[in-house]
Amino acid sequence: MCPTKNKPSLKSPSDSDDGESSYDWRQEVIDGGSLRRVDLHDGSNGWASPPGDLFSLRGPDYFSRRKKIPSGNWLLLPAGVDWLRSPHRLDNVLGRPDNRVSAALRRAQSLGQFLKSFVFAVNLQVPGHDCHSAVFYFATDDPIPPGSLLHRFIHGDDAFRNSRFKIVNHIVKGPWIVKAAVGNYSACLLGKALVCNYHKGENYLEIDVDIGSSAIASAILKLALGFVTAVTIDMGFVVEAQAEDELPEKLIGAVRIAQMEMSAAAYVEPAKGRVGTTATSALEQRRGGPVRIGQERDEEAEG
Repeated sequence: MCPTKNKPSLKSPSDSDDGESSYDWRQEVIDGGSLRRVDLHDGSNGWASPPGDLFSLRGPDYFSRRKKIPSGNWLLLPAGVDWLRSPHRLDNVLGRPDNRVSAALRRAQSLGQFLKSFVFAVNLQVPGHDCHSAVFYFATDDPIPPGSLLHRFIHGDDAFRNSRFKIVNHIVKGPWIVKAAVGNYSACLLGKALVCNYHKGENYLEIDVDIGSSAIASAILKLALGFVTAVTIDMGFVVEAQAEDELPEKLIGAVRIAQMEMSAAAYVEPAKGRVGTTATSALEQRRGGPVRIGQERDEEAEG
């Protein structure tokens, strides 16, 4: 079932139908994530792509009439989700030489394809005895329009990013106590509420959101995780418009997390030395051999 009626094609018009020239790096990373893609309406323990119209964002006359409108299509295409756990917090996941998403894009570019592709990732870092990361990847094969709000965000400084990076949440399914704590419909400037670390590479921007940097956020998250297998949540990521010429707001990308199981996380063992850097790491899932970060090895998650 197509998760959104007007969703852009995952295939570039430049792709051909023969051999390696048809290599679709985005489809590879969608299929290879440690959290599998599921049906939008009845999937569980996985992710899906909710239509942008499910999110109400600031419309063209928001500052005069305070009116919000359905967002419409996302600016960037979905490119998979990784659900990871590690003894230490995982920073700059895309910057690691063994990251599967970066590796797939490098392979495509070695074939002379997708040379202008750009990846945008949000890494929600969950504190605990084992640190977890939910990493959401979005991508475009076209250049980000110069002068656009998204372009300014990507190339801006951290102060600008912190003042603009917003998440819009909607609890699709879940017990009332979670809806009361998180908010059934809510929006939050993450850069103001939590510590966000921005990692910019030649063809990517990753935002690491440290949920443990706020005692309140950590408490709410702890409560929500107690019901995680009963919760389905939509999350949209936005560069907040703060001037008339920046309206209407548009979703960078959106993801639905459906009744996820904590045990579905792929275990990542950092090497000795600096943790959360681009230094080479030996990655090993507990029940398998060496894997790329986020590479699925759990047979239960493949179904």
